[in-house]
Amino acid sequence: MKFLLPLLFLLFCCASPVKQIAPKKNHFFWKVEDENSCLWILGSIHFGDSTFYPLDNIIENAFKEAEELALEINLGEDSVTEALAEKYVKDGILPKDTTLNQLLSRELWASVDSLCNAWNFPTSVLQRQRPWYAATTLSAIALKRLGLNPEWGIDAVLLDRAAMDGKIIVGIETPKEQIESLSTVDSKLDNGVDYLKVTLKEIANLDSMVSTMITAWKTGDISLMEQVIEGDDLDKQMYENRNIKMAESISQFLKEDRNIFVVLGTAHLILGENNVIENLKRKGYKVERF
Repeated sequence: MKFLLPLLFLLFCCASPVKQIAPKKNHFFWKVEDENSCLWILGSIHFGDSTFYPLDNIIENAFKEAEELALEINLGEDSVTEALAEKYVKDGILPKDTTLNQLLSRELWASVDSLCNAWNFPTSVLQRQRPWYAATTLSAIALKRLGLNPEWGIDAVLLDRAAMDGKIIVGIETPKEQIESLSTVDSKLDNGVDYLKVTLKEIANLDSMVSTMITAWKTGDISLMEQVIEGDDLDKQMYENRNIKMAESISQFLKEDRNIFVVLGTAHLILGENNVIENLKRKGYKVERF
């Protein structure tokens, strides 16, 4: 989620208390440096609970020293949330003469209907939604039923703290870019139906998946996290397209010597050979994991 601005020198970045702490390399947390500046990147889970906090001291200290917070999208800005809602409606709602059950096979719609009945959730809410939008709706409900909340997500918590601390908040992506990364699924095979199929399968095993993901994040286990978030070729393509821009934005932050703390979804930092971290390494930056 998203944020913006000032500049800082190497002296401040490298003289901060963060460097004086003996690092433990067991977090989804990286330091990226060029010749005269540095910044920190933290991998986020977009949902959570109170057990995630407080964060490790090295993360906390880096965050406190930062003047800016950069997230995928700045949900703390009214204009951004309004634009995001408008974009969801524009790209996620079906034409008036089309309903979701018309796009799905009888078997797949029966699975959606059965799940909604078990949750006591009206299928009428989904009928006007495109398959990718319905998939995100069902995923959000499933996570809440497990007691997890986006308000406890790493990015959401740090956003609130940054606002309270008076930090500048920067958004790397626009609402248009983020929604289109999902809505492009509808332009692929089966009008996005395959995406919904995968989501339903994941929901069936969500308790185990989420538990494993949380364990992986808390222990910094990249291999375990990869097992949970490893997607198909379409997922990877969607991530890669966004990863390129994210890496370019981070590169620009470094060129401007900005004292900035970056938070991105963990998948963007570890999934595939073209993740953000690997992109930054190929650009020649020194990258160290803590």
